[in-house]
Amino acid sequence: MKPDKTLSTALIMTALLVALSGCQKQEGPAEKAGRQVDKAAEKVGQKIEKAGDAIQDAAKGDKK
Repeated sequence: MKPDKTLSTALIMTALLVALSGCQKQEGPAEKAGRQVDKAAEKVGQKIEKAGDAIQDAAKGDKK
C-alpha cells in the first residue's frame, strides 16, 4: 500500500470509530423506570416462590 492510501484509510477508520462512539443510546427516564419495575417484579417473583416452597414444606409436615 502507498503511504497516502494508508494514511487516508487510517483517517477514515478513526472517523468511523469516533462516529460510532457518539451513537451510544442515552438512557432516558422511561428506561430507568422500566428497569426498576423489572427489578421489583423479579424480587416479588422470588418472594412468591419462597412462599410457595414454605407452603409445600408445611403441607408435607402435616401429612406425617
